Amino acid sequence: MAKPQEKVSFGQRLKQIGMVFQFTAKQDRWFAPLTAAAVLIPLALTVVAVLLWGWIWLPIGILFILLAVLIVLNLRSNKAMMNAAEGQPGAAAQIMESMRGDWRVTPAVSSTTQMDMVHLVIGRPGVILLAEGNPQRVRGLLGQEKRRLAKVIGSAPLHDYVIGQGEGELPIRKLRMTLMRLPRSLAPKDVNALDKRLKALTARPQMPKGAIPKNMRPPRGAFRQTRGR
Repeated sequence: MAKPQEKVSFGQRLKQIGMVFQFTAKQDRWFAPLTAAAVLIPLALTVVAVLLWGWIWLPIGILFILLAVLIVLNLRSNKAMMNAAEGQPGAAAQIMESMRGDWRVTPAVSSTTQMDMVHLVIGRPGVILLAEGNPQRVRGLLGQEKRRLAKVIGSAPLHDYVIGQGEGELPIRKLRMTLMRLPRSLAPKDVNALDKRLKALTARPQMPKGAIPKNMRPPRGAFRQTRGR
């Protein structure tokens, strides 16, 4: 099941908005001028409206100023985030984890030592594989994952994308829009059932921490006998 979203207090929300402002201002040189325009133009119109029709237009003007600033912040912060994420290993998984909606993301279900990786995403459109890294190497990883998943996903749609700027690749800035436009082929209950099956498939047993119990240790001389063969 999807994790319930934690409630964010008003103070935390303001802190998050401040961090987004700082990040966007550093990444985008047009952010400050556009934000200033979003404040000054509605402010000038508000002053004119107050002088002509009275103070009733003051709260309306303030709301327009806040709305204009938020629109500029949303558009420019998304662009700045995509520019910063481009070429970074694991960026596709991070973007998917920040998307609204019921997206079950498992980063790097398959990877290489050269930072090539394939991420697994489960959602209403079906099963989605996102590959990042060297195009030739990740296509081999994609093929392996598709063959492995085909055994358990049944009739659920399977989509795969190679993130990049080359021919036949999906630019990371278009990732959100591309996945949001996919047809919703699965019901929520089908997403839950598919998520359980794939979690069982991708689960990796972990070695127990601490000392090995005595009843699991090999008998004395076993390693010596093996080397002597």
